[in-house]
Amino acid sequence: MLLIAFLGGVLTLLSPCILPVLPLLLQRAGGPAWSPLLTLAGLASGFAVLASLAAVSSAWVVEASEVGRYLALGLLGLSAVALLSPRFGTWLSRPWAWLGDRLHGQARGLPPALSAWLLGFAAGLLWAPCAGPILGLILSGAMLQGPSASTSLLLLAYGLGSAVALGAALFLGRGLYQRLRPSLGALEWLRRGTGALALLAVVVIGSGASAQLVGPGSSRVLAGLEHKLLDGVPKLLDRLMPTASAADLADMGAMPSLDGAVQWLNSAPLASADLRGKVVLVDFWTYDCINCQHSLPYVNQWAKRYADQGLVVIGVHTPEYPYERIPANVQKAVERHDIHYPVALDNQYRIWNAFANQYWPAHYFIDAKGRVRHLHVGEGDYEGQEAIIRQLLGERAQPAG
Repeated sequence: MLLIAFLGGVLTLLSPCILPVLPLLLQRAGGPAWSPLLTLAGLASGFAVLASLAAVSSAWVVEASEVGRYLALGLLGLSAVALLSPRFGTWLSRPWAWLGDRLHGQARGLPPALSAWLLGFAAGLLWAPCAGPILGLILSGAMLQGPSASTSLLLLAYGLGSAVALGAALFLGRGLYQRLRPSLGALEWLRRGTGALALLAVVVIGSGASAQLVGPGSSRVLAGLEHKLLDGVPKLLDRLMPTASAADLADMGAMPSLDGAVQWLNSAPLASADLRGKVVLVDFWTYDCINCQHSLPYVNQWAKRYADQGLVVIGVHTPEYPYERIPANVQKAVERHDIHYPVALDNQYRIWNAFANQYWPAHYFIDAKGRVRHLHVGEGDYEGQEAIIRQLLGERAQPAG
C-alpha cells in the first residue's frame, strides 16, 4: 500500500490541482543545489501533517489548521514580494542573518536551509491535491481507525511521490536559471516573473478561485490512471464501482443510512425512510475539491430542473482537510455555489462509511423504492447521468403492478 500511495502522489504531476502551488515551489530554482531538495521535503511533510489532522476532530485542531493556513499564505506572500523587490528581500533576511551571527558566528547555512524547508512546508499546508481514489482510501481509513503512525506514513508516502514528480519541474527550472545566469537582465526578469506568479498563486489560493484556472479534462485523465493503479489491488476496494447505461440499471441494494451528520444545512435532518417515493441523488463532495467544484453546477441544475418531478438532491459534505470541518466555511461555499438543496455535514465520515464511499465527487442514484441503482464517480458523463435521472423519474411515474 505504501508503493500505491507513492505512485498516487507521483500522478499528481498530471493534475491541474498542482498549478496553484507550482510558482511557489519554483522560487527555489535559483538557490543552492540542496535548496530544492529541502523545499520538496518540506512540501511532503507539510501535506502529511495537515492530512493526518483530518482524522482528528478536536475543535482546537480544526482551529489551529485554519490559522496555520493563513500563516502559510502570509509566509508565501512575503516570499513572493521578496522576489519582486530586492530591497524588501534584503530587509526580510536581516533577522535571519542576525540570528545566524548570534548562534553560529559566520556560519549562515542554517537560516537559508530553514527558509527553504519552511517554504515547502507552507506550500504543503496550502496544497489540496485532486482527491482521487487513492487519497480517498487513505483518508477514509484514517477516519475509521483514527490517527495512527501507519496513516501518517501512507500520507507521507503520497506526499513524497508528489515531491519526486515536482522535483523534475524544479530541476528543469534550475536548468533554465543556470542558462540565463550570464545575462543579469534576463535573470532579473525571470526572478520578478516568478515572484509575480507566486504572488498571484497566493491570491488565487486565498480567494478559493483555483478551480476557475483549471479545466476538468486532466482531472478525468488522472482519475482514470488512479483507478487502473487500484485495479491491481482489488482487496483494497470494499465495493466495485460499476458503470451502467440508462437503459440497464442494476439493483445495488437498499439506500444506506443518512444518520451521523453533525449538522444539516438548508433542511432539517433527513432519514432514508423520509425519502421513499422520491428519486434521490446523493452527492458526496467537499468544498475545496476542484473536481467537486467542476461537477456542482450540473448537480445544482438537476436539483432545480427536476424538483417538481420528484427528484431530491442531497449533498453530503465529507471533509478532506481539517479546515473543511468548520460549518461556517461550508455555509459560505453553499452560498457561493447557490446551493439550496439539503447538505449534510459528515465530519465523522458516518454517512461516507455507510455508503462504503471512496471518492469525491461520487453520485449515488436511488429510485423511488429506496434502492441504489447507479454510482458515478468523478467528473464527466453529465448527459448520461441526467438520462439516468430521467429514467428513474419515468419509473416512478409508472403505475404499480
